[in-house]
Amino acid sequence: MMRARLQDEEGERKRSMPMEKSLPRSSHELGRLANCLGWFSLALGAVELVAPRAIKRWAGAPGPKILLQAYGLREIAAGMLILFSRRPEHMMWTRCAGDLLDVATLIPALRRRNRHRIGGKAAMVFVLAATALDFWAAMGRR
Repeated sequence: MMRARLQDEEGERKRSMPMEKSLPRSSHELGRLANCLGWFSLALGAVELVAPRAIKRWAGAPGPKILLQAYGLREIAAGMLILFSRRPEHMMWTRCAGDLLDVATLIPALRRRNRHRIGGKAAMVFVLAATALDFWAAMGRR
């Protein structure tokens, strides 16, 4: 693992901090991550559009199947915005907003009385992991 050194104004080493090599650092890498997430959006949106009943049954998600299909259209639109943008990392905020909506929609699937609660938990972990990546790409190098 590489170590980044922080220096004070006089150039003296203050302390060392671990630096993760696997996380994107440059705007080029963040753009590539955003591009990958754009393609992921298209694929996920297509699955939500074509197989909403299977997803709802597996995750125990509440609401009508048309809601999941609408989320699929939202994912496809977000993917298109990301892929056709000159700065795809800026369009990642569309995915972030959608992620927050997904988390709110999945909360009822975590209730004890839901017999598909394990699937609901897995879906929530999946959405939270995607949310973390989406926010990372959207925040850029700030």
